Amino acid sequence: MIPLRRNRDFVLLQLGQGLSTVGSASTQIAYPLLVLATTHSAVRAGLVGFANLAPYALFGLLAGVAADRWNRKHVMVWMDLVRVLGATSIVVALVLDELTFPQIALVALLEGSAYVFFNIAEVGALRSVVPARQLPAAAAAEQARMSVVTLAGPPLGGALFAIARSLPFIADAVSYVFSVASLLLMRTPFQETRERDAAPLRAQIREGVTWLWRHAYLRTSALIFAGDNFVFQALFLAFVVLARRNGISGGVIGGLIATIGACSLLGSLAAPRVAKRLSIRTIMLLNQWLNGLFVLYLVWPSPYVLIGCAIPGSFVVPWMNSVVIGYRTAVTPDHLVGRVSSVARNIALLAQPLGPLAAGLLLGAFGGRVAVLVLAFLAVALAVWSTLSPSIRDAPSLDELGLDELSLDELDPADAALA
Repeated sequence: MIPLRRNRDFVLLQLGQGLSTVGSASTQIAYPLLVLATTHSAVRAGLVGFANLAPYALFGLLAGVAADRWNRKHVMVWMDLVRVLGATSIVVALVLDELTFPQIALVALLEGSAYVFFNIAEVGALRSVVPARQLPAAAAAEQARMSVVTLAGPPLGGALFAIARSLPFIADAVSYVFSVASLLLMRTPFQETRERDAAPLRAQIREGVTWLWRHAYLRTSALIFAGDNFVFQALFLAFVVLARRNGISGGVIGGLIATIGACSLLGSLAAPRVAKRLSIRTIMLLNQWLNGLFVLYLVWPSPYVLIGCAIPGSFVVPWMNSVVIGYRTAVTPDHLVGRVSSVARNIALLAQPLGPLAAGLLLGAFGGRVAVLVLAFLAVALAVWSTLSPSIRDAPSLDELGLDELSLDELDPADAALA
């Protein structure tokens, strides 16, 4: 079997998405910085974060149907073009000095919506260009890509914003152009040949929901991940706001967030070997309990402590994502992969947009210590749930796919680093 680093279409997919997600990560920090610079409101910064993340809850299930019904490559190309237009509109408004808060919120919503449809279609694309037994290894490589993005995107966005407020959005638009080019160069069809499904939209969505809901482990893990995403999106905004209140510059904020990306990258490189030695349940519990470290902020209330508490967990998260995503993608039938992925991600990301909104409200009403106390309590509660859950206790094994024989051994650091 061809190693991932020699799989042309997989490499193109990772390179194209690596560039585009660096652009997205740079604007993820640019959005709150832009809102804080123009409105000086933590609540409004939280609202923009909510607008950017809410589309998964709004459109996730529809995106799954679209990925299974339509040509996935076409969906991805069109969504990239939508994101180019959104980022360009911010640049034009800044140049004309006519940018308003409603426009920022609207573009954040538009970009988030396009990302949802793109992201779900990308899962099907990955399954098409990578053999099933290599999917956990490919998922680990994608985690490495995301780690590089977290490492490079925030400091890039902060640095570009410090030079000119429009620069992060210019970089974002250019990155999507590169993504389109990489997609057009790929040769592998993004879906198996299939007849058009004439079933009503509601029935198609129900089919994906039913398949996932009957799988106890995938169902429970998605619910737990929903809580994790809420906590970490809230903490992301809390860190940016508290750092700015302490006089830390945008460039330094981006650099501090980049340390999370560095640890995540190291964790991604270790993920294939770890997945071979530790069970899925062990990896999950380790991740959940490390999330509880944020209680240390109550003793030392500093933005630097928030970053320090996030570092251990950021090393383990890629382990968890690679085994869960790889297992789920491998066991899902191709004609359902878009819908099942959208259901799983919709559940996992359902509470995510509420994180920045809740953080903004807590910071505005009670201050940093109370806000972090609430979030740390939720993190510990999720760890307890994971420990006591029968579904997590009976988590599946990657041995079901024969992964110990091939795919986990195939991924070496060069495979992961190509992302």
